[in-house]
Amino acid sequence: MTGGGYGHLGQAGRDSGQRGFTLVEILISLVVFSLVLLALERGFQAATMIFERQRGMLASQAELGAVDRFVRHLVEYANGGSTRDGRIFVGRAHGFALRGPLPLALGSETPMADIRLSVDDRHRLVVVWMPYRHVIEPARPTRQDVLLDGVQGIECDYFSDGKWANGWYGNGLPELVRIRILFSDDDRRHWPDIVAAPMTEPMPG
Repeated sequence: MTGGGYGHLGQAGRDSGQRGFTLVEILISLVVFSLVLLALERGFQAATMIFERQRGMLASQAELGAVDRFVRHLVEYANGGSTRDGRIFVGRAHGFALRGPLPLALGSETPMADIRLSVDDRHRLVVVWMPYRHVIEPARPTRQDVLLDGVQGIECDYFSDGKWANGWYGNGLPELVRIRILFSDDDRRHWPDIVAAPMTEPMPG
């Protein structure tokens, strides 16, 4: 009898030691695990959104920087012309036209071109150009390249004789050209005014 009793107690001890989780404990563990996964997922989504937003901002800043360099090149290397050429730089409030070398960004080997910068009716900042030839020949078709999408407009001002004006109609070149790229109110892109000086000595207006 005594030996049998001890055997029964030993079996009970083993059963108690091997007892697993109860159903309630398993359910609680699953709930906690789900909450942890949910928190991790939300944190990952937030981090992803921040990353995408920053990447988009950096991409837009890089794009605007490229446009800045392109427009500066147009103004800085504008041809001042001569008295027999007449006006080859015409500045307006919402764009300008000039003659000068094409930036390499257009991938053209044309040494000189007549170029116009403006915003089209599809809210794109575009450059329209045609190769310039010294000899008289049939006019070549113009080409258009898009510099920037989603542009509300541009404002241009021209400095000469100690004052700014929103147009330039004199001979030669203005001393400075200021270009402001305008975006819609809900557009996060913004860029400081582009102010460039033609390298050619300006002629009297």
